[in-house]
Amino acid sequence: MTPAVFGIAGLRLTADEKAFFRDSDPAGYIIFGRNIDSKAQLRTLTDELRALHGRDDVAILIDQEGGRVARMQPPLWPKFPAGEIFDKLYDIAPATAIEAARLNAQAIAVTLNEVGITVDCHPLLDVRQPDADNVIGDRALGSEPLRVAALGRAILDGLQRGGVVGVVKHLPGHGRTSVDTHKALPTVTASDAELELDIAPFRTLSKAPMGMTGHLLFTAWDAETPSTLSKTVVQDIIRDRIGFDGLLFTDDLDMEALSGTVPERAERAQAAGCDIALNCWAKMDDMTGIAERLAPMSEKTQQRLDDAMATIAGVSVAEAEEELASLLARRDGLMAAVA
Repeated sequence: MTPAVFGIAGLRLTADEKAFFRDSDPAGYIIFGRNIDSKAQLRTLTDELRALHGRDDVAILIDQEGGRVARMQPPLWPKFPAGEIFDKLYDIAPATAIEAARLNAQAIAVTLNEVGITVDCHPLLDVRQPDADNVIGDRALGSEPLRVAALGRAILDGLQRGGVVGVVKHLPGHGRTSVDTHKALPTVTASDAELELDIAPFRTLSKAPMGMTGHLLFTAWDAETPSTLSKTVVQDIIRDRIGFDGLLFTDDLDMEALSGTVPERAERAQAAGCDIALNCWAKMDDMTGIAERLAPMSEKTQQRLDDAMATIAGVSVAEAEEELASLLARRDGLMAAVA
């Protein structure tokens, strides 16, 4: 199996994609708005991906946080709020905020489960910082680490109850970013002591089954290499200091924060200790280059993948529309306090 997650160009697999995916056998796939036209079409696409490999538990990812990061949009699906709303509710009633976040995540999972998506790149555990770039902004669950961890734990639980694996992001922390990593590489000059605040939520939720890196340069840890490509950051900070031993995805390797070709970036990320290279844009040259450059999936990575997907084994969502309505109604009742 190739330790990569690939994007898909359109609404259905092309003949070239089918041939390449069968041959390369990637760890999974990621869905974007360009892949979505209707519920039936999306379910057909995800079924097609599973049929390629004969694996019911193939990881099919999406970014469905709510707010401005939501690939599945109204009117086909509900509009879900950004993380900031739960932070505001926490100011008033912490236990209510935690339960509202769980119900909201479970409702998201029901919508994903219905169309065959098994992994949500959510929740953000990035601690919001003043004066940082708005790429995180209202997506964050707060500026206090214990609060972020509590809400993040509720989201992971809600997703799992709905039959979806959550991915904590962006290790080791994206809250201090000065620029959007889609466009440039941020340099974080905070001291090692100051960065304790950033890693605290990830340490609290270090047993999460899946995580994702962020592409930032942390001068306190590695002044030369972005975190995704840095063995020091991946091994010493993420694996050892934070204690995260789940499946570690890179963030999208096509972002401008990184230099070199996309296949070169994938190879460097693997050498640094990332489990899975994430390549979102379905460019065949990049995907074939990644498959050629990456070493086959290690036994450790395979075990992490299997363990993560096993957390949702046997979860079924019967009468999804009725359950969804109930979850949303209960969530909305709790959130009325900050309406």
